[in-house]
Amino acid sequence: MEHTITDHTITDHTITAADGRTVSYADFGEPADVPVIWCHGGPGSRHVPEAIVARARDAGIRPIGIDRPGYGESSPQPGRSIGGWVADAILVADARGLTRFFLVGVSTGGAYALATAALESQRVSGVLVCCGMTDMAWAVDHAMMEGNVAVSSTRDREAVKAIVIESFGEDGEKMLATDDGDLVLSAPGLAFLAAAAEQGGVMNDAPFKQGVYGYVDDRMADAHYNGWSSFDIADVTCPVIVIHGEQDTVVPVAHARHTAEIVTQAELRTLPEHGHFSVTGEVLEPLLDLIRSGQSAG
Repeated sequence: MEHTITDHTITDHTITAADGRTVSYADFGEPADVPVIWCHGGPGSRHVPEAIVARARDAGIRPIGIDRPGYGESSPQPGRSIGGWVADAILVADARGLTRFFLVGVSTGGAYALATAALESQRVSGVLVCCGMTDMAWAVDHAMMEGNVAVSSTRDREAVKAIVIESFGEDGEKMLATDDGDLVLSAPGLAFLAAAAEQGGVMNDAPFKQGVYGYVDDRMADAHYNGWSSFDIADVTCPVIVIHGEQDTVVPVAHARHTAEIVTQAELRTLPEHGHFSVTGEVLEPLLDLIRSGQSAG
């Protein structure tokens, strides 16, 4: 299936994994452009790169977004881990004929991008982590992100579902609510969301198309028993750039600093004027820097 944004054609695809699950993805670029697998945040979907697709195309970048299990059109996978998801990324890369590629990981997706670089180092040319969550075992020890601390205290999927519904609603209707104190955004974040709403909104229905279980399983995958323990961060040897808004009230900037400390030779760039959502509009410059670095190294 294909559709267009501005003058660009975007193709949606599904593919079957070895265990019979459906994996859904969207290809936003041309075969000759630099392939960049986009690991969306939580909640999110394969459509996240649509916000920058025109600028990415102009820069010769080919974003490829993948629905993690339970989001969009991808089948659920209860009990999944961050490292276990890497097989889906490689499945899509093989389907697109990609020998090597770059990755962008946004928020929750940062860990998935780094896991892919760790477990498939021969195929990953570089990683950009944008407003990314770090190892939640570290974050729990440092009393950060209380909602995730609560999730980490249980392996009961239905208990986590109840926590998620309390915050997001049955089908995500409370996801961007700001008037009840559930989500407190910085001024840059609010301005970004307002501007995005004027252009047609921030999200479509893909993140919660199958209900909340995609997000439930994301949170459980982040927990210490499934999270960064499912891959070895020391195996990330490609160039890595970490960008983060200093006004991020969703994922504190301390996450970025910790990731940059534990990833070999990672470059940290903090942006004083940005928060969690607004910093995602700044990915192209560091991504192009990363591509130049990765191409020269490779």
